[in-house]
Amino acid sequence: MIRPCHQEEFSLMLGIVNDAAQAYRGTIPADCWVEPYMPAEELRHEIEAGVRFWGAEKGGELVAVMGIQHAGDVSLIRHAYVRTAERRQGAGSALLGALRMQAAKPLLVGTWAAASWAIRFYEKHGFCLVTPAEKDRLLRQYWDIGERQIETSVVLADTEWFTREAKGERQASLALSHTPFAFSPAGGKE
Repeated sequence: MIRPCHQEEFSLMLGIVNDAAQAYRGTIPADCWVEPYMPAEELRHEIEAGVRFWGAEKGGELVAVMGIQHAGDVSLIRHAYVRTAERRQGAGSALLGALRMQAAKPLLVGTWAAASWAIRFYEKHGFCLVTPAEKDRLLRQYWDIGERQIETSVVLADTEWFTREAKGERQASLALSHTPFAFSPAGGKE
């Protein structure tokens, strides 16, 4: 069952995040790993910043969490974690599907570049990597992370984002092609 997480489940949510994040140990750069991976204060800060967490239950027990944060003209998938013992059983896919249905804007997700399993998961669900330059711009615009994490992360976007970006580029190109140029037969000297 997919449902919103409740404040009284804070400790459970934190436990799921830190259990699942053990997969990053030895994979992400050593200078980016901390123990615990997400301290309680950081999770509180994320919730206060507008990340709304949803959970997947199995047998009445919370086994996975995933957040969504609306950020201007996009929505961000944030902090997607499935308890280690429950991986590859559909909880992450079910959560992502539920959050996609809530999003009325293009979706972006950031993850560690070294987390190949996470990248494959999002690609399986129709997300595609953005260019490195676009990744840097998006991480600076929509996420509150440091330069080192920007260097070592990737951003994936849904097809709606790519469609919107392509449409924006076409409109910009059309606008440029219709810009009147001032012309002076005397080479600008009168």
